[in-house]
Amino acid sequence: MWRVLWTLVARAARGPRSPRSCTRQGSGAPAPGSGATIFALSSGQGRCGIAVIRTSGPSSGHALRSLTAPRDLPPARSACLRLLSHPRSGEPLDHALVLWFPGPQSFTGEDCAEFHVHGGPAVVSGVLQALGSVPGLRPAEAGEFTRRAFAHGKLSLTEVEGLADLIHAETEAQRRQALRQLDGELGHLCHGWAKTLTKALAHVEAYIDFGEDDNLEEGVLEQADSQVRELELALSAHLRDARRGQRLRSGAHVVVAGPPNAGKSSLVNVLSRKPVSIVSPEPGTTRDVLETPVDLAGFPALLSDTAGLREAVGPVEQEGVRRARERLEQADLILAVLDASDLGSPSSCNFLDTVVAPPGAGSPSENSRRLLLVLNKSDLLPPGGPDPRPDLPPHLLLSCLTGEGLDGLLEALRKELAEVCGDPSTGPPLLTRARHQHHLQGCLDALRHYKQTKDLALAAEALRLARGHLGRITGGGGTEEVLDIIFRDFCVGK
Repeated sequence: MWRVLWTLVARAARGPRSPRSCTRQGSGAPAPGSGATIFALSSGQGRCGIAVIRTSGPSSGHALRSLTAPRDLPPARSACLRLLSHPRSGEPLDHALVLWFPGPQSFTGEDCAEFHVHGGPAVVSGVLQALGSVPGLRPAEAGEFTRRAFAHGKLSLTEVEGLADLIHAETEAQRRQALRQLDGELGHLCHGWAKTLTKALAHVEAYIDFGEDDNLEEGVLEQADSQVRELELALSAHLRDARRGQRLRSGAHVVVAGPPNAGKSSLVNVLSRKPVSIVSPEPGTTRDVLETPVDLAGFPALLSDTAGLREAVGPVEQEGVRRARERLEQADLILAVLDASDLGSPSSCNFLDTVVAPPGAGSPSENSRRLLLVLNKSDLLPPGGPDPRPDLPPHLLLSCLTGEGLDGLLEALRKELAEVCGDPSTGPPLLTRARHQHHLQGCLDALRHYKQTKDLALAAEALRLARGHLGRITGGGGTEEVLDIIFRDFCVGK
């Protein structure tokens, strides 16, 4: 219904289509429909207590006056109660709070207005149609408010990405990381690196221009070389951690594996808090890989339930076991599940020897798989009895039936996922997108070329290229295609 309504409003407001020119301003990004005033529903669609409709552009003040006539504009950045009426028919629409944000002190840097109306579909529809009837206003495109903020220098490109991540954040870790990026931490880091490169470039070009004069300080090139070496170390460290930030944004791959009837499906259901997998005492119930996105101890994860690992019976189970082993190779973290009351069975022993023992469950190296060994069905063990097998690697006791041991498992998962995804609460800002990694790698490659070349002119060009890559991370010199990809992640009204 909302999509149909928005289409009708858009057609009515736009009228005949005509070509629009794109101009570059502020940060160098094109401002779509520059000069036009846009409007959209900014709050979530559907019935709600309050809905927020916003405008941005030079006609925002006129639109606010038109709907609240004969009242004048409210004081800047102060909420005022007004009766909204249709500017043509004069029909009352709603009693609403209105706010006026004169540019450049607004989210987009332009004149902006907000209408906080009651959230019923009829009210929202009436206000949107009323705004569409005001000359000079048109419905906003997806992400256009944020794109205008970028074009007017209110947000850098990394801050725009942080805002998009914050809107889509589903876990505490994603929220913390998105807030750090929205606060500009990654952008400030890149600006610091770019400043270092600018200084090094100035030293090299000074030597090229004045190297034969006595007025130049000694050791100018050595200073540039030292600055480049320090920057190269910093970039290499960040690139080593690049996958962690991307996992934090998209989710770590956690695979639940074990022999048949160990309780893998029960564990998946407990961790996902919904009946994802069928649970049955019959061995081999799960024959395919079942995947579900979950929030594990505040971190995003894709949880995979796999077929029990054993000598498969029949072609279908054979394919399920093959897929399970394939997922084990792709996993960021393995939850190895065994039946605590049946550790001596051939299938349990074989799983310990082939899956648990090779990776090791202690302190995994950077290239090895991370693994948590979980002994399920602890409720079947005699109370107060000895450890089921003293020779086992470090493990966690759990009962999916009673929930005993679940808090300990979640704490262990939190620690492991903090290593896999990075802890957004501490340390330097993470690289959350492949675009960041691409440009940092390009910068590092240019710095290595600088170290290898003997020609000072080529060395200076390498530094310019490296600085250009850093600028593209925050939005300097970004192409139209890249900007389109980033801003289309936003909904209409943001």
